[in-house]
Amino acid sequence: MTLPNFITIARLLSVPLIVWLIVGEQWAGATAVFVLAGISDSVDGLIAKRFGASSDLGAYLDPIADKALLVSLFIVLGFKGALPPWLIIAVVSRDILIVGGVILAWMLSNPIEMRPLWVSKFNTAAQIVLLALVLGERAGIAAMEPAIWPMIIATAGLTVGSAGAYLAEWLRHMASE
Repeated sequence: MTLPNFITIARLLSVPLIVWLIVGEQWAGATAVFVLAGISDSVDGLIAKRFGASSDLGAYLDPIADKALLVSLFIVLGFKGALPPWLIIAVVSRDILIVGGVILAWMLSNPIEMRPLWVSKFNTAAQIVLLALVLGERAGIAAMEPAIWPMIIATAGLTVGSAGAYLAEWLRHMASE
């Protein structure tokens, strides 16, 4: 176990806390913990790279923690009416498509190495910004309402684009073997 792994595990453990805070409409607390989780994601990566503290466990834990955080927040904010249902369906379906493709390739003895595509990095950034805007708006930190709908549209477009790019990569990989 490395320090970055402990930080990643703490981020993973923060997910139920943030969900609980949102369900209880404790928006300021949820926003604060979300910001800390975001900072921890940067810190664990920085420590892992800068000090050679990368590990195989961390390579698996980090994306799991990121997905658990983002998908959980999209789902709970959807149930709270803070985000439109169609966006929640798109975000969750994309992640199911990606995980399902990896599992299917592995089951067919043709494992695929997962590496984030540029569109996926932009998609993740858009998702984080959107969640921060919604949480900040609900917490009354600032009037972010004018930025939320454009960010919803951008996130939706990047989500669909990312799903399509991963599907194309998967099809190319499966056809090559």
